[in-house]
Amino acid sequence: MTTATGRRLSIPTTEGWREIELNAPRDWTAHPEPYSSRVAFAAAHVVADPHGNNVPGAPAAIDWDATLGFRRRLFEYGLGVAEAMDTAQRNMGLDWPAIQQLVSRSAAQAAEFGARIASGAGTDHLPDAATAATPASLAAVEAAYLEQVAFVEGTGSQVIVMASRHLARAAAGPDDYLAVYDRILSQVSQPVVLHWLGEAFDPQLRGYWGSTDVGTATETFLGLVRAHAAKVDGVKVSLLDASHEISLRRALPKGVRLYTGDDFNYPELIRGDDEGHSDALLGAFAAIAPAASAALAALDDGDLARYDAEMAPTLALSRHIFEAPTFYYKVGIAFTAWLTGAQSGFQMVGGLQSARSLPHLARVFELLNDARLLPDPELAVHRLGLVADSLGARR
Repeated sequence: MTTATGRRLSIPTTEGWREIELNAPRDWTAHPEPYSSRVAFAAAHVVADPHGNNVPGAPAAIDWDATLGFRRRLFEYGLGVAEAMDTAQRNMGLDWPAIQQLVSRSAAQAAEFGARIASGAGTDHLPDAATAATPASLAAVEAAYLEQVAFVEGTGSQVIVMASRHLARAAAGPDDYLAVYDRILSQVSQPVVLHWLGEAFDPQLRGYWGSTDVGTATETFLGLVRAHAAKVDGVKVSLLDASHEISLRRALPKGVRLYTGDDFNYPELIRGDDEGHSDALLGAFAAIAPAASAALAALDDGDLARYDAEMAPTLALSRHIFEAPTFYYKVGIAFTAWLTGAQSGFQMVGGLQSARSLPHLARVFELLNDARLLPDPELAVHRLGLVADSLGARR
């Protein structure tokens, strides 16, 4: 079992046990107002009911109090919430009835707090794209998108148009993507965020926009944005390629934001350069909210050295949480919430908590400790020990 000895403890690794020093927690400063220099969203996870039947294939059982409490914490640090995204286990256990409740409850809470919220609209209430005998028709995909867009708009939330597995399977080429998105963008009542989720996050989205060549896909994507710039608040790109993001950012029409989804390179992309910067819509921000807040406050003050210093300890943590297979990063987000006391149990919708190893989770603990993001280190030590004990990893 992982135990503390004074202010030192042993953690399990793939090569045995290693001793680390437990750091004192940092007294982070709340910042309930939004930031003036950047728009920043955290893509939040859902907290599974630890007493619920959250096994693969079962309807999602959500701890609503903890889920909404987690979002209040993000609001307290000046972050908007990107709701019902892949971080919330879209296409990985979160079903459409739970999505509807989640978006409705979160949008109402955001309105109460005067906070910003944007929510994902997709096609995932259709039969599973991977197992259906025949792909959904383009007309069915379009209708599904429009149904979810109308629902999200009806809650008062901004819409994030998510990438669709069904469209990726049904589309014969770029023109099919453009036809479906043209219809969506002609119907929305307010500017939306377009989300390009890369293959690392969801292998079923390979070749999105009609090509496996990123340059060709980018030209299709840019053509869509340019044709509908008045209906596009911004684009959220999750390809984990900083140089591609920078070139895309520079090619966007004036007034269209690029919300970075690059959990490997976000400090430099948000910092920007003489030709512009990225705003943020990141799953990583759900794990590092206090540090992200401190960094963004420094950026508002024009203090780039402090911004860099605040962001630096978070990057190793984010890169570890999002390591391959990247689509299991949700485990690290939920584990972080449990270690920091934001939820009472370490269970996930669909039983996904089993998707990362004990050494991986112990490294999450170590990097949170390095960044001084454990508000109660002894509680975190105890909870890491519970996981180690449950797996028979005693020292």
